[in-house]
Amino acid sequence: MEKWIEELFTDDLLKDAAARFSCETSRAKKLGDFENYVYEVHRKGIPYILRLTHSSHRSTGEVEAELNWINHLHKHRVNVSLVNHSDEGNLVEVIKSRETYFIACLFDKAPGVPVKVNDPLFNDQLFYKWGRLTGHMHRVTKGYDQDEYRRERWDQDDVLNYEKYVTSPLDKGIIEKGNQNKEWISSFIETQDSFGLIHSDIHPGNFFYHEGDLHVFDFDDSTQFFFVSDVAIPLYYSVWWKFRNETLETRSQFGERFLIAFLQGYMTECEIEEEWVKRIPHFLLLRDMTLYSVFHKKWDVENLSEGERSLLSQIRERLHHDEPIVDLNYGKILGEVQTR
Repeated sequence: MEKWIEELFTDDLLKDAAARFSCETSRAKKLGDFENYVYEVHRKGIPYILRLTHSSHRSTGEVEAELNWINHLHKHRVNVSLVNHSDEGNLVEVIKSRETYFIACLFDKAPGVPVKVNDPLFNDQLFYKWGRLTGHMHRVTKGYDQDEYRRERWDQDDVLNYEKYVTSPLDKGIIEKGNQNKEWISSFIETQDSFGLIHSDIHPGNFFYHEGDLHVFDFDDSTQFFFVSDVAIPLYYSVWWKFRNETLETRSQFGERFLIAFLQGYMTECEIEEEWVKRIPHFLLLRDMTLYSVFHKKWDVENLSEGERSLLSQIRERLHHDEPIVDLNYGKILGEVQTR
C-alpha cells in the first residue's frame, strides 16, 4: 500500500468499519494490504472477511458494481463468497478519513484451504476444475446487465498507461511493444459471447479447495474485458509461479499440459471459439506488461529487495527479448481438448 494511504488507516477506522457490520476486531487478522486492506474479523464467533478500499483505488460505484455481480454469481450457484449487508442494509459503508474515504464491505469467508504450486493437489484434476469454475462464471455472466453502477473497461485501467510508471529510457522499446499489443486487442470485435465482466485475476492465491470444489474470491480486479483473458491469466500464473526460473521449453511443456486440462473443464460449461484460443498470446503479453507497470507503481525501483529485483528483472529480460511466458501450439492444444 502507498505510504500516504497507510498514514490514513488507523485501528479506530478498522473498528468503525467492522462495527457497521456488527463485527468485532479483538481477534482481527490482517490478510492483505497490497491494493486493499483485508482482515479476518468475527461476528458471533463466526469469521468473516472485511475489506477496506481507499477512494484513490476504486470509487463507491465501482465497488458496488463488483459486489452486485458477485451476489449474482452466488445466486446462480457459482462458488463465490456472498457479500453481506451492513446493519443499515448497505453492501458498502463509506468511512471518511481526512479529505478522502475508505469503502468497507463484508464477505463470507470461503471454505477450504489454498493450494500451493508444489502441493500434490496442483495437478490436472485441479486444472480441470479451475477451468470448469471459470466457464461457469462466464456462462452465467453472458447477458448480465449492470445497473447504474458499472465496472470500468479494461482500457481505462491506470496501469495500462505504461509511460506514467515505466520511465527508464532503456524501457522505451518495451513500452512500444506494449502499446502495439493494446492496439491489437482493441481491434478485436466485442460481442455478448466474447466480452463482458470477468474476474481478471483467478490465480491460486484467489481460490480455496474444499471437499473437491474450488471457491473463488477477491474480485477487486474485475473489469469489462474479453472472456479469454480469464483463460490466459490462470495459464500465466500457473507457469510463472511454478516455473518462472526455468527455460522457455520447460515452461511451455507445463503450459500445454495445464491449458489442455483447463480448457477441458471450461468447455463443459462454456463454449470458446478457436480464434479466441489462438489470441491467448496477446493476453499473456498484456499480463506481462500489466505486472511490469504495477511493480513500477508500487515499488521503489531504486531500493528493491532481492525478491522484487528478481521478479522485475525476469519480466524485463523476457520483454526485451520478445520471449513469452510460454510458446504454445494453440491449434494443437484445442484439437487435443476436443478429441479427449
